[in-house]
Amino acid sequence: MPVAPARLEPGRPYPLGATWDGLGVNFAVFSAHAERIELCLFNANGRRETTRYDLPECTDEVWHGYLPDARPGTVYGYRVHGPYDPNKGHRFNPTKLLLDPYAKQLVGNITWSDALFGYRVGGARADLTMDRRDSAAAMPKGVVVDDRAFEWGRDRPLERPWSDTIIYEAHLKGLTRLHDEVPGPIRGSFQALGHPAVIEHLQKIGVTAVELLPIHAFLQDRFLVEKGLTNYWGYSTLSFFAPEPGYLATGELNEARAAIRRLHDAGIEVLLDVVYNHTCEGSEMGPTLSWRGFDNASYYRLLPDNPRHCINDTGTGNTVNMSHPRVIQMVMDSLRYWVETFHVDGFRFDLGSVLGREPTGFDPGSGFFDALRQDPVLSRSKLISEPWDIGPGGYQLGNHPPGFAEWNDKFRDGVRRFWKGDEGMRSDLAARLTGSAELFDRRRRQPWASVNYIASHDGFTLEDIVSYDHRHNEVNGEDNRDGHGENYSHNWGEEGEADDPAILETRMRLKRAMLATVFFSAGTPMLLAGDELDRTQRGNNNAYCQDNEISWIDWKRGSTPAAEALTRFTGRLARLRHRFAPLRPPRFPHGRSEPVPGLYDTQWFGQDGQPISSEAWRDPISKTFAMLRADTAPGGAVDTVLLMVNADSADQPFTLPTTVQNWTLVLDSAEPEAEERPLKKDETAVTVGARSVVLLWSRLGREGENSG
Repeated sequence: MPVAPARLEPGRPYPLGATWDGLGVNFAVFSAHAERIELCLFNANGRRETTRYDLPECTDEVWHGYLPDARPGTVYGYRVHGPYDPNKGHRFNPTKLLLDPYAKQLVGNITWSDALFGYRVGGARADLTMDRRDSAAAMPKGVVVDDRAFEWGRDRPLERPWSDTIIYEAHLKGLTRLHDEVPGPIRGSFQALGHPAVIEHLQKIGVTAVELLPIHAFLQDRFLVEKGLTNYWGYSTLSFFAPEPGYLATGELNEARAAIRRLHDAGIEVLLDVVYNHTCEGSEMGPTLSWRGFDNASYYRLLPDNPRHCINDTGTGNTVNMSHPRVIQMVMDSLRYWVETFHVDGFRFDLGSVLGREPTGFDPGSGFFDALRQDPVLSRSKLISEPWDIGPGGYQLGNHPPGFAEWNDKFRDGVRRFWKGDEGMRSDLAARLTGSAELFDRRRRQPWASVNYIASHDGFTLEDIVSYDHRHNEVNGEDNRDGHGENYSHNWGEEGEADDPAILETRMRLKRAMLATVFFSAGTPMLLAGDELDRTQRGNNNAYCQDNEISWIDWKRGSTPAAEALTRFTGRLARLRHRFAPLRPPRFPHGRSEPVPGLYDTQWFGQDGQPISSEAWRDPISKTFAMLRADTAPGGAVDTVLLMVNADSADQPFTLPTTVQNWTLVLDSAEPEAEERPLKKDETAVTVGARSVVLLWSRLGREGENSG
């Protein structure tokens, strides 16, 4: 074995992180205010420190050194020397072992103790006194990796058009933890994600992209551990470059790459839910694990008049400082790493408004947004923002720059309220069906910018929306105070599980109607994993800490006749959306353009088959309307669809508008198994069942003549 050198060679300031070049490893880390940085090497399991080196050079605030003969598998961490002066924002403490912000694989877990904190725990001003206990034994460490050792073949990011995209939001573990067809030892892992049974199901329901809840390595927060609970969702990032070790059944990074390649082979993109708005270190009273110890004043936004305290625009205690160029670089490097070395197709940015914050507030032309939009790699990825945070002016739905899609909570709430029967929601639903143009139709944005959903990981599942009047989060240990207070849900006669056939029929009708609304609206549909399988969280609308049957998909429940029928119905909706261009218009349909003379891209009709007047739109009681949409089909013909909507508790007759003839009934959500059928010549009206939708289709020639 080679003898360890007495000191490091100077190395290079780029790239940041630990980089193996075939002959040794270059180490480079950023700190603007450090006075000295030590590289600490450990044995393979990370329990024993073997060697310590000073990084010999600092170039443009990047500290660096080169270790000859070091190889992948080298385990390491850092100790950073500098001022401990919280009142000036500095919290350097060399007794705390730090995880490299660019670590690409981790070994070991956090073992909670007060030694992880940079200050003496206890008392209101405790953080002003430095703690000198060594934290290395309680810390995970970084591992040097070889990112070149995977055969991608011809695989590339799929670059599926947004207009053809259907997103499936899933938790990596929860998706397969109870899947009987997946071998037990690999359930809940990347390996399980790539299993043929999982991919077959995704293809069956027609989704084109899987959006995974955070798979970056995350922290098991102390307050949860002490309550016997678990950080299940993972929105507490410990490393922006390393996958969560618990999601690797083999312990090998290539397991994740293999799963992504298999999904790509099936035509399914992979999107990652990423958390760059805050880190797991929490407020100034949180632990010192990585960024805080490297350069607290650079990595975090601090109160300008009292830098001892973090700005908390995220509700988690800290806010990542996206005004600092090196912090922007870290996020950009992380994103590019997942695209280039894991072939990820896009990202959903948690609390995305934070990423657009400058010292003056949210700015759609912020440094990070500008960097992302011009990047030759990342600008071609799918970019989705959760367009809000809890800071001043944090709700920014519709205000992100071109190139972004945004989670549309107005769609979620409006659709729930309409189908629940709330008054005055008819015009709101019409706006949602047309892509929420009042929010997104600016700067040449297109309808896909609105991500349309009725359920996500954060809130009730689809089944629970129609089964519970109130949240039931008691098991979270917060006296049922956590989670959304207003869910726009209704139980239809019995709270929770029911066996009354009438209640079950109403609930199922509403689930089908809401799903149809998502798939038939302009924009990008998103389905919460398991909603097609009648998944319930037993009324828990904030299951972030429930790593158990409350959160996992129950595939046995999904094999009941009712759930299997809902799964078939979901797949049918996806196929219809792909089949008919008017359901996924490339431009916002304002009812102005004419695909053929006299037929507009969107028209609205009442039950009488006549256009709806402005006065009628204001009727707070009416719960019915029809939407006719037209768009050019392949070959120059024009496809028209007529969506008839009835949220009333009784069946309603709809007279068909006379502008189009030769209709085919392609879907009736009240009769989900019924096959398509052409309407007869004398069928001038269609009955739409209670709490249901009906979709008709007709094809016109280039001059507007009916072609059947």
